[in-house]
Amino acid sequence: MKIRYLLLHAYGTGGTIRTVLTQAGWMAEAGHEVEVVSAVRRRTTPGFPIPNGVRLCALVDQRAGIAAPRLHSRVLRRLRGHVVPRGEPAAAYFTPEVEAAIARWMRGLSEGVLVTTRPALNLLAVRHASSRVLMVAQEHMNYASHRQAVQRAIRRGYGRFDAVTVLTETDRADYERVLPGARIVRIPNAVHPMERALADHTSTIAVAAGRLVPQKGFDLLIPAFQRATEAHRDWRLRIFGAGVKRAELAALAAPRVELMGRSDAFHRELAASALYVLSSRFEGLPMVMIEAMAHGLPVVAFDCPTGPREVITHDVDGVLVPPQDVDALARAITELIEDEPRRRRLGAQAVRTVEAYSTRTVAPKWLELFNNLQTARRGVDHTPLS
Repeated sequence: MKIRYLLLHAYGTGGTIRTVLTQAGWMAEAGHEVEVVSAVRRRTTPGFPIPNGVRLCALVDQRAGIAAPRLHSRVLRRLRGHVVPRGEPAAAYFTPEVEAAIARWMRGLSEGVLVTTRPALNLLAVRHASSRVLMVAQEHMNYASHRQAVQRAIRRGYGRFDAVTVLTETDRADYERVLPGARIVRIPNAVHPMERALADHTSTIAVAAGRLVPQKGFDLLIPAFQRATEAHRDWRLRIFGAGVKRAELAALAAPRVELMGRSDAFHRELAASALYVLSSRFEGLPMVMIEAMAHGLPVVAFDCPTGPREVITHDVDGVLVPPQDVDALARAITELIEDEPRRRRLGAQAVRTVEAYSTRTVAPKWLELFNNLQTARRGVDHTPLS
């Protein structure tokens, strides 16, 4: 069958991009005709390798004006299209030109499976995609984290999809509640396949990673780590990632905290660390945390909505603390710093836990979903899907 994945910016380096490219690679390996389509293009070279057998193309090439959305965001907001709600975090990307290009492309599809990967793209598919195409909406963030305007649009539009896929059981329950009768399927993201060296539990390095934005809660993590290491001044916290809050976080960062930027060898950084900290205010399914667990790192995480509790069993393969409780986070970090045997015990179980997020576990779920949708469609109209 033909399977098309539509991303906002497939040439970037975000977690959703990496996950979707991995999925596309699985489908190509299974013998399907796979295309990844980028709504916009702002880089010449993709941030991640494109899997063998996967075709990549873009609808709107913005390389000549790559800085425009940041330099002229007020102008872009006035030039917003008509479908994407203002509360969608990437709404500024969806100018009339971009929305029109996506609409033309979607209207030209007449077969196969279309997978859209964020609310803005999902809502455009509801408006413009042909009923001859099997439509699958991916949600990479939890329903409750969306702003009210986006939630209203989801409730109005997502019922048209052949399936809506979510990452956690909590989110499946939320979507089943607001979309009665819709097909809601929980398929977690898979850990990116790689050779994994196990963590060095004798290290004095803690690690965290993510975009430097309020969601990730690094403004809470930095003071928590400082408190935790007042009596352990040989310990260091390394925060990997880039984003709009870098300057503010740099002002908070003290001698034992380092803002590392992006890393092309992050798996090596994980292996060189003794524990991982997730300080997010909310999540979809925190894949970097799961990758850390795959390296045998014990995790201390805010019990935020959603994701950490779906993966971690408290004091079995990690530690959960109340959301945004800086004191509790500091205490949990201190306890792990002072207890190397516990770090080893939690890390060993973490490796076993994340087997549920391996490629060999997750990939068949996508194949089963697409095959089931294709069979159901054929049973209704007897029209084969290419």
